[in-house]
Amino acid sequence: MTTSLVLLTGATGYVAGRLLMRFKSLGRPVRCLVRRLEFLKARAGTGTEVVPGDVLDSASLASAMAGIQTAYYMVHSMAAGGFEARDRTGARNFADAAHGAGLKRIIYLGGLADSSGPLSAHLSSRQEVGEILRSSGVEVIEFRASIVIGSGSLSFEMIRALVERRIIRAGTPPSPRRRDETARAGLAGI
Repeated sequence: MTTSLVLLTGATGYVAGRLLMRFKSLGRPVRCLVRRLEFLKARAGTGTEVVPGDVLDSASLASAMAGIQTAYYMVHSMAAGGFEARDRTGARNFADAAHGAGLKRIIYLGGLADSSGPLSAHLSSRQEVGEILRSSGVEVIEFRASIVIGSGSLSFEMIRALVERRIIRAGTPPSPRRRDETARAGLAGI
């Protein structure tokens, strides 16, 4: 694994937040691109540079990518209505900026799906983001997860709420990748 500075997007989210903690534990230098500095600045710690920016604002990406060889694209719009267009715009902006900055690699966590059949809107958007990133001319490593569940994740909290309200009955769940395995897989991409 190299020790060069990496760019991490989505660090205020569940998976990228865990990846940031893993980088910190390894003493890896990280630059995090965040929309709201106050959401991450306090917990970022030393060795982590927090810069303002948004994948929807192409002008904010060039300075964030300066001196970067590897960037993690861990951004997904989860809001209702129009998220597909936001995902598409963010991915295009990021891909263009990565190519322009001469990045060597983009690491992307997409969704696991059989694209030969119909996909949900969210899963279809995640597949499209992967295609857009790959079209940049920058090497892309795409990890695909069906679901990542862990305490604090949106998926976990929704399932817990359903179980607590007895809307669904707890049983033997499918075996999703553990969050630590997901973080290790992300690190392996460097």
